[in-house]
Amino acid sequence: MRLIVRWLLLAAALLFVAYVYPGVAVLSFGSAMIAALVLGLLNTLVRPILVILTLPVTLITLGLFLFVINAAMFWAAANVLDGFAVRGFGAALIGSLIYSVCGIVIDAAIERVFSGKGRD
Repeated sequence: MRLIVRWLLLAAALLFVAYVYPGVAVLSFGSAMIAALVLGLLNTLVRPILVILTLPVTLITLGLFLFVINAAMFWAAANVLDGFAVRGFGAALIGSLIYSVCGIVIDAAIERVFSGKGRD
């Protein structure tokens, strides 16, 4: 149940990113759901490999290169899908930052609701 709620909220977060930032476009909620799924798969399967391969650069930049990796995952998902578009790498960077902040808020809210602390 938690996974489905998180997936739906992350799809809504993608629609929010498209609404707030004009460099990102999502056609529909269905497209957002598919994009959220693809982003999740890329972040689970590809991102750890990229983090390990770019570890020296990440250390030199004190971790700031992780923003570039996040943007690359966001941009890759947009290039694979039809209903999800990003204008360029700069738009992918800003879009991924907004999406990441939304994801942090969503994770905190889900943890609060499913742990029982939100029922006071």
